[in-house]
Amino acid sequence: MTQIRLLVGTSKGAFILTSDGTRINYRVDGPLFGGWEIYHISGSAINPDRLYASQSTGWHGQIVQTSRNGGKDWEAVNNEFKYSGEITDHMWFDGSPHPWEFARVWRFQPSPFDEETVYAGVEDAALFKSKDAGNSWDEVTGFRHQTSSKYFQPGAGGMCLHTILFDQTDKNKIIVAISAVGAFRSDDEGESFKAINNGLNSQFMSDPDKQIGHCVHKISNSPLKPNVLYMQKHWDVMKSDDYGDSWYEISGNLPTDFGFPICVNPHNPQMAFVVPITSDREHYPPKGKLRVYRTKVGGNEWECLDNGLPGTSYANVLRDSMTVDNLDPCGIYMGTTTGEIFASADEGDSWTQIISGLPRILSLEVQTFIQ
Repeated sequence: MTQIRLLVGTSKGAFILTSDGTRINYRVDGPLFGGWEIYHISGSAINPDRLYASQSTGWHGQIVQTSRNGGKDWEAVNNEFKYSGEITDHMWFDGSPHPWEFARVWRFQPSPFDEETVYAGVEDAALFKSKDAGNSWDEVTGFRHQTSSKYFQPGAGGMCLHTILFDQTDKNKIIVAISAVGAFRSDDEGESFKAINNGLNSQFMSDPDKQIGHCVHKISNSPLKPNVLYMQKHWDVMKSDDYGDSWYEISGNLPTDFGFPICVNPHNPQMAFVVPITSDREHYPPKGKLRVYRTKVGGNEWECLDNGLPGTSYANVLRDSMTVDNLDPCGIYMGTTTGEIFASADEGDSWTQIISGLPRILSLEVQTFIQ
């Protein structure tokens, strides 16, 4: 029987919601790690019962939790994320040098090729890899050491490596993205990376066309065409047809091209979803109406999806708080800063609130599997 498992990270713990393939009724378990910020909780595509969670507080620091049975039991594993080699400085907000300091894991991305391998994107921005399911971590030195990292500079939300994408047909390709820095790609399984920011334009930069300093909010793609990338940037929705070698704008008729999440239908690389918000100063939906927008033609032409969404809502949707499942038609799940989760089982045509009253939702992932 098809199972749906929603992995919810919030400001006060983790929750796990489960349903069958009808995606109508959900059982809620949690909070797990009550009172802790769960920046991300993720599961392996190879073995969906193997989960990883990033648990942290400003007082107690970071803990990595893993589960081998779908979240029933958890174990704290290795939490040493040591930057390798000579630890130089990066730029601070005012342009002065600042040392690299590990704060927390923003994202776990299990490998689609090996059950024991998982990647972690951290703040201060670096990429780490574990080959033993989180029992040890090594920095992927081909990234930070070869990407002009001395020019990396944090934005208002910190300097986090928040996106890790794989090409499931080519294990050599890895794409990562960092807030206030840009996007990067490896063509040799992490041995080296290059900046892939050609075509991005950022008005707040003194040189708007330079490679480092673009505030990328999120990148997504479809496994059917992994070379086609969609990006929600700090202003502008962008697209690339060549693994990020070049980008062009597809904001089109959106009410505002500012937002955080972006998702792609796994069965249709021409269908993408965004959640516009008013501006970088006003982090709420235009006119106080939470809406999802969908393109069916690869961008520029967007339609408003509001059937079942609240008439008035000033909630925001953070970069990791919207996700899609692998069923056909694909389901879409959206978690808000005011603790609601909305779900659509028909590619966004209609929406249902499946839970409310949760703490601020920081991340939302979905697993689809047969049990």
